[in-house]
Amino acid sequence: MSRPDSPGGVTSGGGSLSSATHAAAPLAVRMRPRTLEELVGQEQLRAPGSPLRQLVEGDQSMSLLLWGPPGTGKTTIAAILSQQTDRRFVEVSAVSAGVKEVRAAIDGARAELMATGRETVLFVDEVHRFSKAQQDALLPGVENRWVTLVAATTENPFFSVISPLLSRSLLLRLESLTDDDVRAVLAHALSDERGLAGAYTVDQDALDHLVRLAGGDARRSLTYLEAAAGAASSRGSTTIDLETAETAVDTAAVRYDRQGDQHYDVTSAFIKSVRGSDVDAALHYLARMIEAGEDPRFIARRLVILASEDIGLADPTALPTAVAAAQAVQLIGMPEARLNLAQATIALAIAPKSNAVITAIEAASADVRAGKIGPVPAHLRDAHYQGAKKIGHGATYTYSHDEPYGIAEQQYAPDVVLDAEYYRPTALGAEAALKERWERVRRIIRGK
Repeated sequence: MSRPDSPGGVTSGGGSLSSATHAAAPLAVRMRPRTLEELVGQEQLRAPGSPLRQLVEGDQSMSLLLWGPPGTGKTTIAAILSQQTDRRFVEVSAVSAGVKEVRAAIDGARAELMATGRETVLFVDEVHRFSKAQQDALLPGVENRWVTLVAATTENPFFSVISPLLSRSLLLRLESLTDDDVRAVLAHALSDERGLAGAYTVDQDALDHLVRLAGGDARRSLTYLEAAAGAASSRGSTTIDLETAETAVDTAAVRYDRQGDQHYDVTSAFIKSVRGSDVDAALHYLARMIEAGEDPRFIARRLVILASEDIGLADPTALPTAVAAAQAVQLIGMPEARLNLAQATIALAIAPKSNAVITAIEAASADVRAGKIGPVPAHLRDAHYQGAKKIGHGATYTYSHDEPYGIAEQQYAPDVVLDAEYYRPTALGAEAALKERWERVRRIIRGK
């Protein structure tokens, strides 16, 4: 694979392993898909006529930016593109390579193209780790098509990749693998000659455990399966049971069914613990969900809802905190995003609580559903068209900014709900000050 004279941080080759090397390679490497048909998941990228299929089958030269979580097939797609189009494959490490190594890789690709006519796939993993200067160094090779650049990133490329490189590349979004996808990967590895070749069987609960631990990462699932097979072999067994799987990956199985009672029970306990301000209990249930492979986006959505439903204006920072955690989950991904979820959980658990927001909108909705939807007062109606004031629209409207304190005494609500009091702020946290202000404002508006 690597050449002694290759620049530091750069490896080159044809995108495949020799048979001797392949036999000793990790299971995840041995089972790497060789064609788009073998690629699991990413149906949107493999569909007939899709840009990726056109690139592979049409042998076109176009650079790609692959954006997605770990273990979803970014490196595999680069290798498939190289193998199926008979291009030379060169990998540059974004961790160890500098501008010098990037330029050397592109110069080598240019020389190969001129000497033999053979094109090069230049794969850059974790391109977001490259500095602006390093990314700039890629531009000549991309612009002149000396290389077919395949750059992979787990971070949002609109924030981490320079605009010139982004505009010259086709952006493909990869999604996390589903549990069924990971099961298919494991089943293939158990039976395929490149994998375990039918030498082991896996009990259902052990398989479920490995799938949960993988968290949608195919590479991780194969690493765990290989470790479990090794543990079974050391015990003189060809069956991978739950105990063996737990021992092999040093993680006990969490009794948690994402489709069953445990999902709903643990989620309910999590929300009620945050609502009840018990930080430790909330973190316990958060950890159970994370360790069981619960979708972090689901957890984040529940926190965003809770921020308004159970805290509201008692702590106006609660909603921005929850939304920021949800955005961090999308931007960073697991496992690092568990820190963001934990921070949001702690912040929301210790925050003062108020359900005034949900009771206010539910009370207002109840009146609307009951038919209390009287006409809009004439002075509040649209008066921006000719003749509006002649029919009384907006004629007596008082502009609030012209009044003392910026508050005008006038009717806003329809007659049918004139005396309604939907928002009843509590005296908890920051809402206590809002309660005092709202009571003063309401008296001015309503002339009471």
